[in-house]
Amino acid sequence: MVRIFYKEGRLIKRENDIRELGKVKNLVWVDLQSPSAEEEEWVENKCNISFQTPQEIVEIESSSRFFEQNETINANSNFLRIDRDGYENYPVSFILNHNVLFTYRRGDSKTFADTVKKMKVSPEGVQGGVDFMLLLLETRIEADADYLESISREISTISKDLTHEQKARQEVLIRISALQEITMVLRETSIDKQRVLSGILRSQYFPEDRKEHLRIILKDINSLLEYTTFNFERLEYLQNTFMGLINLEQSQVIKIFTVVTIIFMPPTLIAGIFGMNYNHIPTTAEPWGFGVSLFLMILSSLIVLWFFRRKRWI
Repeated sequence: MVRIFYKEGRLIKRENDIRELGKVKNLVWVDLQSPSAEEEEWVENKCNISFQTPQEIVEIESSSRFFEQNETINANSNFLRIDRDGYENYPVSFILNHNVLFTYRRGDSKTFADTVKKMKVSPEGVQGGVDFMLLLLETRIEADADYLESISREISTISKDLTHEQKARQEVLIRISALQEITMVLRETSIDKQRVLSGILRSQYFPEDRKEHLRIILKDINSLLEYTTFNFERLEYLQNTFMGLINLEQSQVIKIFTVVTIIFMPPTLIAGIFGMNYNHIPTTAEPWGFGVSLFLMILSSLIVLWFFRRKRWI
């Protein structure tokens, strides 16, 4: 699918027929979403550009993430998609050629749909492909910020649950680990955008009058990085709290078994003595000897319990 956006007067209009690409005037943005080989070749021939291969787009080297060629800016960045089934990183390729933006991606993305909605609300703020690119990046960063706020709310909920219940549950630890993983991925994607935008900021082909706007976006990314660090520290604190509760529960169990073992040691000793097959043991030949032995065993257990209570060990 190929979406073509062009400016007509003060409005931004959209064309879905790729055959109109060569006829459209005042072109500002061409969005390729999972295009066919024929559609990709058509755009390259009509606009005199060249898209990278999917393998090149996902490369992590700086030379693959950002480069300039023939007055054209090429940049690749990872966007994050989070839903009930988990999260997914998908690469997006940007080409900025003479104030016309070309984007290449696989699959649908809410970020692009939200960008188009914003453009329709304020079309006067979009003068060319550079403005579309900045608006797209702003929308993506806002989405990442929403993800972080959602994670922060869930961290607060987990913290309250641990405080109120005061007991550790396995699913809580699993959820904490999942939130840590998502937070790290958000941090990685933010660092990726920071690196790419820093390269664009140094580009001689990027308009000087838009660089201040780009610096503001970079500041927003820095704020996101600080936010991810804060969330990760909270998650580590929760994880330590969880492990502390587990250790406390284990200590309580061990304490109970220890007390029970010590309480039954004196009765066991008494029972062992009276159970010896020696004729000279007192009371063994008397009919009331059995009662005496039971009384001594109970008395010894009560003395141990009284001693523990006095020491406040139980």
